[in-house]
Amino acid sequence: MKVTDFDYELPERLIAQTPIQKRDESRLMVLNRNKKSIEHKIFTDIIDYINEGDCLVINETKVIPARLYGKKTTGANVEFLLLKRIEGDVWESIVRPGNKLKPGTVVEFGNGILKAEILDIMEQGTRRVKFIYNGIFNEILDEIGLMPLPPYIHEELKEKDRYQTIYARHEGSAAAPTAGLHFTKELLEKIERKGISIAKVTLHVGIGTFRPVKEENVEEHEMHSEHFYIKEEDVKKINAAKENGKRVISVGTTSCRVLESIADEKGKVHTCEEDTSIYIYPGYKFKCIDGLITNFHLPKSTLLMLVSALAGREYILEAYNEAVTKEYRFFSFGDAMFIN
Repeated sequence: MKVTDFDYELPERLIAQTPIQKRDESRLMVLNRNKKSIEHKIFTDIIDYINEGDCLVINETKVIPARLYGKKTTGANVEFLLLKRIEGDVWESIVRPGNKLKPGTVVEFGNGILKAEILDIMEQGTRRVKFIYNGIFNEILDEIGLMPLPPYIHEELKEKDRYQTIYARHEGSAAAPTAGLHFTKELLEKIERKGISIAKVTLHVGIGTFRPVKEENVEEHEMHSEHFYIKEEDVKKINAAKENGKRVISVGTTSCRVLESIADEKGKVHTCEEDTSIYIYPGYKFKCIDGLITNFHLPKSTLLMLVSALAGREYILEAYNEAVTKEYRFFSFGDAMFIN
């Protein structure tokens, strides 16, 4: 398979630049894999497609304000994007301008309340960076950091919490699990009242989510690694749905990657904390998930390959072309799709 097999035409005006006013009023495209049908709904209608006894799996990761602007001791401006904590106060970061930030360089942020020393250069040009500060690191980030919005969003985000799910709890992501952005507290309560269980995982989303596939052949792409964990109480909910012949529905590709990383051949999962670099593209046999709530993904991306593996490439591209025709909003702040 070629990367170009996962391309489609998208007018730039359909890339959502800002969140919709009310989260659950985004549009929802519903795909039925058996009937090969396409329905057009509003996100609140999702409750009509999830049945009593089913298990909805959400990702509780929280985005940190990981974009920092600072200065070298020479006064030159620099930009850091924190990718993941390696240990203690040492982080992997993307730095700009990269050619000017060599090991030993010291950078100041927020008039000196945070300093960073470049330790060394990692693979793909990222840096291992040690931060120096007084106080609590996450509080300093909240004060001086900016949300690391994807490169295709050019408008300023006026409310930080709109790039967080309403259930975000565990800090560590460089990007939001955007399928979850459509849920409101009220909608989740209605879902639970219907007898649908909600299980939780935490996968910290890395910036690799936005990295393009550079290899011509899909199979040759090397997937980035992301840290995740799942607790016993949530394992029990997922396995109970499986045992009772009910469905496990993943909210987002991140939750999907966790479940497919840890499921056995019968679809059962177990308590786990580790890294996953699972790469799902057409030909993959799903072990755990029965349905997926997701957004509309970038052309030629690994996320588009994942949904194509679940629903079929031609069917997905047909749905995407219809979404373009009907002017759905695309990508992180865009509309939703339910693959049923």
